[in-house]
Amino acid sequence: MDASLLDAAFTAFTIMIEPHRLAFLSAGVLVGLTLGVIPGLGGIVGMALLLPFTFDMDAYSAFAFLLGMGSVTTTSDTIPAVLFGVPGTVGSAATILDGHPMAKKGQAGRAFGAAYSASMVGGVFGALLLGISVPVLRPVILFLGSPELLAFAVFGLSMVAVLSGGTPMRGLAIAAFGLTMAMVGAGPQTSTLRWTFGSLYLWDGIPLVPLTLGLFALPELADMVIARRRIAGDTKIDSRSGQWQGVKDTFRNWWLVIRVAFIGAGLGSVPGIGASVIDWIAYGHAARTEKGAEKTFGTGDVRGVLASEGSNNAKEGGALVPTIAFGVPGSASMAILLGAFLIHGLIPGPAMLSTHLDVTYSMVWSVALANILGAGICFAFSNQFAKVALVRYSIITPIIVTLIVIGAFQGSRNWGDLWVLFFFGLLGWGMKRFRWPRPPLMIGFVLGGIVERYLFISVGRYGWEWLARPVVVVLLALALLGFLRPLLREIRAEGGLGALLTNLAPPRFDPQVVFYLAFLAFVGFLVVIATGWDFAANIAPLIMGTTALIMAGMSLLNYVFRRPAVSDPSKPKRMSLDVEVDDAGAAVALVARRATVFLVWILGLYLGIYLIGMLPALFLFIVLYMRVDGNERWSQVAAVAASITAFNFVLFDYLLRIPWPRAIIGDLLPDLRYAYGLF
Repeated sequence: MDASLLDAAFTAFTIMIEPHRLAFLSAGVLVGLTLGVIPGLGGIVGMALLLPFTFDMDAYSAFAFLLGMGSVTTTSDTIPAVLFGVPGTVGSAATILDGHPMAKKGQAGRAFGAAYSASMVGGVFGALLLGISVPVLRPVILFLGSPELLAFAVFGLSMVAVLSGGTPMRGLAIAAFGLTMAMVGAGPQTSTLRWTFGSLYLWDGIPLVPLTLGLFALPELADMVIARRRIAGDTKIDSRSGQWQGVKDTFRNWWLVIRVAFIGAGLGSVPGIGASVIDWIAYGHAARTEKGAEKTFGTGDVRGVLASEGSNNAKEGGALVPTIAFGVPGSASMAILLGAFLIHGLIPGPAMLSTHLDVTYSMVWSVALANILGAGICFAFSNQFAKVALVRYSIITPIIVTLIVIGAFQGSRNWGDLWVLFFFGLLGWGMKRFRWPRPPLMIGFVLGGIVERYLFISVGRYGWEWLARPVVVVLLALALLGFLRPLLREIRAEGGLGALLTNLAPPRFDPQVVFYLAFLAFVGFLVVIATGWDFAANIAPLIMGTTALIMAGMSLLNYVFRRPAVSDPSKPKRMSLDVEVDDAGAAVALVARRATVFLVWILGLYLGIYLIGMLPALFLFIVLYMRVDGNERWSQVAAVAASITAFNFVLFDYLLRIPWPRAIIGDLLPDLRYAYGLF
């Protein structure tokens, strides 16, 4: 490491230990720990919630705030996983296998001690990998041009199959749709207005924040409302006894922790491989390599907890490597973090390893310090965090809705932000219900501008000769393999292409097919509109839109005419291409009714914002929802509504001076608007 790198690392450290930046880091850590405890909420939702609040921060504080949150959600998600057998995030799913049996044996404290210390070691290891990677990547990245950066972006897109679970073709279709959505607005080459439909709001494109909140936060909240269940009834919470024994277990099995941390950081640096995969790979590695694991894993072996928790925190530092160096998000939450780069005028790539090297190292320190701080807080306050998981839906729902609506309005501080939130909330909930993967849409949306920009630069400067550059050839070949791998795997599993094409069943028609047809109709409508633009304006949208149509069409035919084979329950389940079994006995009518009621609540809130202003409408929403839907006591309703409204007023109106959407009451009573500025 040369002197300039050491100087940048030291400068970044002195910046990060300034009191106000440590305060932002600590605030992010507290938010991340809280979100990790609530099942269904996690790093993606948290990143989306906090992103709007970084607009007026400097880059160091903003990334400390965001990475402080993102680095520790997989630390506190251990609490519901161990105590209740419910993962706080997908990153702790494997922790349940041994953590929950340990809790049933009265060893919850030992499981927590092992998990927190292993998470801290893994997180610091991931930050160390990021710090070491900077001097290694710096001389490499400085020699890369726009063709190579374009190839890296395409390679990142090819990894969406991994983010798509058992439905890779849907993932590719929705990633292409995300790329298409990124091209809404004035074209960068010709300033042609693309898909604006006469709306001035869409001239600058769809804002990242309301899209992200709609896609990820609203669907999770809707499902929480629909389920209306408490996670753990009257479970007695005691998480401190035996924690020190768990710490000893971590250092007694230090070589296992280091190995799984390396696995987590290494796989985290591969774009598209998320936490839902990494902890299982690490757990499987431990089960294969640890002595006697085949007999004890799954029954309460602390080594199973160490394997899962040591890997899932390490992936955050690893995921930052391709995000910073190449602009290719290493995970869905990193895709949202790219939005913070854009907000603060930073461009991932060479500049982050030269001009803004101090910002890069501030991220390294943020990840390391957040993991140490997060582990310490969890050791001290496990019982208190665990109680958050027991909060009734009728209390937590209006609070989160308040944050989501105010956060979405920060996209461009226009009424259009709220409608983008609503549209993508409906889309995101439908995608979740019908098992369409959502992270690929986010990946495509964030990379869309990068792909189009580097494509025009590459073609304009090199013609088509850029396709023959060695790095480009290798990356595009790997991308092609990534795109084709699901199909090739399915062909092999079916015994050849002929068997795949002839293994058909009578066609079926169900709500999933309706969702397919609606998606195809909407994308087809966009493609037809794009054909009327100039070549420079429509070439990229037509390619992306047509790709989405082809992938979705193939997936539809596959879904309609093919069935997954009935698997032996004693063997691992093989997921057939884009065919999943519907939940047996699902109360469809009940789900539809509760979903409709929640939709009416949101529309009612929008009407209230339009009539009386955002803060008064949010106050009224909290009161009515808690009282009517949740039947909460008036004293509790008053306390929650008053405290949340006071918080919103002090933070957003008094301190941040946010301009609120104009309401009808302000037009009727202009003196009221001028006096308070809330209407």
